[in-house]
Amino acid sequence: MGIFISVSKTIECVVIALFFAVMLCAAAYRQAGVLQSCGYSGGKYFGWLKKKGNLAYERFALLALLCALSSAVIALCFSFAGEWAAVISLAPFALFFVIFLVADKKIALRSEVTLTPRFKRLYAVYFVVAALLSYIFVTLLNFADYVWGNSVFTRLRYCALALLPLLNLFILLFSNCIAKIYEVPHNNKFIKKSKAKLAASDIKVIAITGSYGKTSTKFILNSILSKKYRVLTTPRSHNTPIGVALAVNNANLGDYDIFIAEMGARHVGDIAELCEICPPDISIITGICGQHMESFLTFENIVKAKGEILAATKGTAVIAADCFDLFEEYPCDKRKCGCVSDIACTAEGTDFTLTLGGESVAAHTKLLGEHSAYNIGVAAEAAYLAGMTADEIADAISGIDFIEHRLQLISSGGVNILDDGYNSNVKGARAALGVLQLFGGAKIVVTPGLVELGVLEEKENYELGKALVGLDFVILVGDTLVTPVKKGYLENGGDEGKLRVKPTLAAAQEEIKTIISAGDTVLFLNDLPDVY
Repeated sequence: MGIFISVSKTIECVVIALFFAVMLCAAAYRQAGVLQSCGYSGGKYFGWLKKKGNLAYERFALLALLCALSSAVIALCFSFAGEWAAVISLAPFALFFVIFLVADKKIALRSEVTLTPRFKRLYAVYFVVAALLSYIFVTLLNFADYVWGNSVFTRLRYCALALLPLLNLFILLFSNCIAKIYEVPHNNKFIKKSKAKLAASDIKVIAITGSYGKTSTKFILNSILSKKYRVLTTPRSHNTPIGVALAVNNANLGDYDIFIAEMGARHVGDIAELCEICPPDISIITGICGQHMESFLTFENIVKAKGEILAATKGTAVIAADCFDLFEEYPCDKRKCGCVSDIACTAEGTDFTLTLGGESVAAHTKLLGEHSAYNIGVAAEAAYLAGMTADEIADAISGIDFIEHRLQLISSGGVNILDDGYNSNVKGARAALGVLQLFGGAKIVVTPGLVELGVLEEKENYELGKALVGLDFVILVGDTLVTPVKKGYLENGGDEGKLRVKPTLAAAQEEIKTIISAGDTVLFLNDLPDVY
């Protein structure tokens, strides 16, 4: 037994375990980013792994197969080296892991890793788990070799380590479960602190929810209110309890008059949880569609979840006109937004008439499309309720800037770029295509399709493909959702010669360079194919 527990054998096991822990960590880095994009929800991440056309696990299986075969070949080729042949056989693992990392980096994800403290803690836990599992695995293989004493097994024993890539995603999920032992109570304490802080302040809360348009409306409302008030908002697209808590806990609420909280939901009860943290004085529902049907399962659940904001609103709720009827039965003070009329859209912006408190004023914004006027309308209603006049609001509207990744117009080298990369809903897609038609020159769309639509996903992506017919070029990105888009395009008269399918956004961008000219317009519609 002495050979098995020798210092040299122990060192060998430790070094090999650390070697595999480093490689497994590197290979799982972007998958950890996907888990981060899923809100660290193991269930949602596992659902993403099972998604039709998603080959994440298959890529790890291929890596395992290549490592196993090449390791066996090397071990046999170096059989003259005795038991050192097993150590030498580890060389192909390093080679194929590097190839895997290079190939994996070419696969576009909607959101790359954000190095938050929570992510770093998860990654540290993952490394420890991967190292311990690798050490146990290596030690068991050496123990089996010691017990059996078979020369062939001695040389080939480390080929079995090819099983580790197969386990990598499960190691990640297990590590996430371990990390939550700390994260859940830590987050609850952080959220509780923000709730108490808001309750003790005089700040007015305006909450915004809806299936689409939440972030755009938030930025619009912030731009309007900031002309008269000191405004705090949840940053970017942060719309979860932690996102709200971060905004509150990182600010001195005494420096602000109004807090605008974006509220997102994927399940019934999510909005109610957010409203417990910051009960709204004024609330906004921007619109309802089948977005997030994947998690809500039914349209009725979507309406029920968004309606939770009405039950918590202390003052008045502003509801978009096209979904007001869905909430008529909710017992709260609410108004149907009908303040926008006479909309005229051009490639230079949008003009409309704004009517508030019986007073009508002309308004102009550089934001593009009819839907932008309606987003401005619900924000204007809320601003009016907060104490601004119609003239003050109209003046503020003229200063609203483009919102990043939401039909943001960028001119470069005589080419118009419509960056609608964060638009992944059905109504927003139709609006973006309408805006594209306002421009001259060739019209090009780059899209991977629409996501989080559950049972509606194939149907709505087919309809998207149908809507792309007549454009000068259509470039589909990735392989997860492009099949129904392509089918809808070709079966409804689309020109196959104008259709391109590219594996990544980078490849699509290279393709654009070969077909675009000055004066043309390219629309990036939900421009990254995976977290989606």
